[in-house]
Amino acid sequence: MALRQVRLLAARAAALPASLRQRPSRSPLSAPSRAQTQTAASASSWAILGSIPRVADGADVSLALTPPPRVSILTVSPRVFPEPITPQHFPFVLAADPSGLLLLQATLGRPWTREATLGPDGDYKSVMWHNSLPRYFLLDPAAASAFQLPDPDAAVMHQALLGLIASPAGGGRYMVAELRPLIGSDKATLLCFSSETGKWVSKCVHYPLPARPLEPINVLSHHGRLWWVDITWGVITSDPFADHPVLRFVPFPPGRVLGYGQASGVADIYRCVGVSAGKLRFVDTIYMGPIIGGTPDISVWTLPGPDATEWTLEHQVSFGEIWADESYKATGLPVDIPALALIHPEDPDLVYFFLENHIFGVDVRARKVVDCKVYDLVAPPRCKVASRFVRAWKLPQPLLSG
Repeated sequence: MALRQVRLLAARAAALPASLRQRPSRSPLSAPSRAQTQTAASASSWAILGSIPRVADGADVSLALTPPPRVSILTVSPRVFPEPITPQHFPFVLAADPSGLLLLQATLGRPWTREATLGPDGDYKSVMWHNSLPRYFLLDPAAASAFQLPDPDAAVMHQALLGLIASPAGGGRYMVAELRPLIGSDKATLLCFSSETGKWVSKCVHYPLPARPLEPINVLSHHGRLWWVDITWGVITSDPFADHPVLRFVPFPPGRVLGYGQASGVADIYRCVGVSAGKLRFVDTIYMGPIIGGTPDISVWTLPGPDATEWTLEHQVSFGEIWADESYKATGLPVDIPALALIHPEDPDLVYFFLENHIFGVDVRARKVVDCKVYDLVAPPRCKVASRFVRAWKLPQPLLSG
């Protein structure tokens, strides 16, 4: 943690040129919007979805769509989340699939209880304490429906390792799968729920990673596979529909892999992995070393294909170049390192950031701000916002036409 704080704070303080430290006066207008030059169809073909929905009476699920860069907000009914929201227990969208389906965690709080497991000789094998009731829903906003997944025999180990993928057979079929590694061994399990069978099954897989705990942040569906993202290390991919799935690991580029715990709890403020223009992209703004006469940078890396083993650097631009441009000055935002939000799902040149009460898009190729709007989230407070709290969601046809 100390190393991470030194690096990030040094980047903020020491790397800002004096000419950039003065806060610009706020213009009465937002920065020019690239969306103004797009067709109405392309402007509404995707949404920035807030990960934490509202809870209100009405349909089990409803969606208030708004054009990016503003954030669209999901609402679920008290049937889905029947308790008051607390900082520890709240509904959370784990995955947004292009099929239109959403995977929601709706874990409820409970008094502390002890669960003991007895061995064959009657002695205690293990004792675990719980203060929550895990619940997971498959949401279909177009149909305003919410289906609660049955409980698996083995409880979900980590919600950030739980992913959703539509079946290649279509017809609204899908699979939910959790990667369950046994750290220190070469074995893991895929715990899979299939909508076709309505049951959970476990599939044993070879685990190709060395003995290091994962720091998962989310799971993406792309090219018929799930991609488990460890935002400090790399991505793991597999086809959960296969009878005998094979895991494959693609580490981040050299110099971009962080040590375990090096950026614990904050890595997704400065990094994200997303799908854009049909390819997996890794966006990194973490300060990795000394800066001589410059500022921290934004780098965008591409995995050229689903079977590729190395990332290709597409763009690298310093924040100083962005801050110095008239398009940034027009926003009236301060010269400060923003929190990373996401990459545009159709345009890999366009990366979005949070700063103060605004979300703004940067065309990293042109080194300009192309859109800037005030945003609203149900939670968290703006001082704690990060990429995990929004989802770049390509909208299915029923929502586009609705």
